[in-house]
Amino acid sequence: MIEIRPVTTPTESELFLDVPKRVYGNDPYWVPPLRSDIAKQFAPSNPFFQYGTLQQFLALDSSGSSPQAVGRIVAAINRRLIEREGQNIGLFGFFECIKDFSVAQALFNAAKAWLHEQGMTKVRGPIDLSTHNKCLFLVDGFDSPPMVMMPYNPPYYPKFIEQDGWEKAKDAYAYDFPLDKPLPDKFEKAYQIACKSGVTFRPLRTKGEGFKQDGISLYNLFNRAFANNWSSTPRTQEEFLEEAKSLQSLVDPDVFPIAEYNGEMVGFWMGLPDYNIALKHVGGKLDWLGILKFLWYRRQIDQGRVVVICSLPEYRRKMVPLGLIYLGMRGGIKKGKPYKRAELGYVYEDNYPSRKLIEASGGTIYKTYRIYEKAL
Repeated sequence: MIEIRPVTTPTESELFLDVPKRVYGNDPYWVPPLRSDIAKQFAPSNPFFQYGTLQQFLALDSSGSSPQAVGRIVAAINRRLIEREGQNIGLFGFFECIKDFSVAQALFNAAKAWLHEQGMTKVRGPIDLSTHNKCLFLVDGFDSPPMVMMPYNPPYYPKFIEQDGWEKAKDAYAYDFPLDKPLPDKFEKAYQIACKSGVTFRPLRTKGEGFKQDGISLYNLFNRAFANNWSSTPRTQEEFLEEAKSLQSLVDPDVFPIAEYNGEMVGFWMGLPDYNIALKHVGGKLDWLGILKFLWYRRQIDQGRVVVICSLPEYRRKMVPLGLIYLGMRGGIKKGKPYKRAELGYVYEDNYPSRKLIEASGGTIYKTYRIYEKAL
């Protein structure tokens, strides 16, 4: 009695947004995503539609008096990714499903069929439209909740997709950083070397024109430093600044140091407080009650996530990456800060230079994620 249906009506769109609550209702680690953030991805105003197309699908159980949504998936085509990789590769994302392999397989089949009809020869995922959004399945490390802006899923998701014949494309890791252990002395020495080399460091500006100027500099630096990232395509400045604006009030400048050389931004460390601790109590809606709950529970935040450590290659000899790690970690443990631990992630398994640096600073792998592929 399972029907796979394309999402075409407002009612079906609401059912699409309802699926995670059914899947994770009793999961103690799940953090409900903000419904408005998910819905915004499918609004015509999303810049993705300037270079991509998609189709949402619902799995409906019609055995009762009224259809119940028991799964969902999105098939997407990102033309920028096709141009970059030189092959007709499609994406799937936004996957959620009850613990029933037949439902999962029907959803995978619907996405694959739609992509095949559009001329795609391979599908990759989970990727929610681009790797700048949520991507990856958690495959190891289910014993703790996700930190802010990190994926989470039941243990049966990777089992279902592998049972359907998909293969691993790439793994990624999240690292755990206890903040009660001092960094090795070489990080402070590296910071001093960077300063003597003419590099200056300062916190991100979070207000007014300063924030806007820093946002544009971050965008330009991000595109230069990560131009060759796997399965990634450049965002427009509009997309980047819109996301930056959504994070503006959440940034802690003490864990967001910036490196400059002759007035040009050449590196940054992006740390964020783990707002998932507060969002867990919001229930996916930032209405007036949700906002009050968020403001109340944010006082319990005692950990943070390091989203990015970035440096232009030519400034690594000036010790910019190590200097940023030194400042970011020092900012997290300064007097009055609540942070007891941090997570750094995610880092692809074959990004050996970053992994070596992270592990040298005391990070240990505690979660593993995976992206899958399948020929069509």
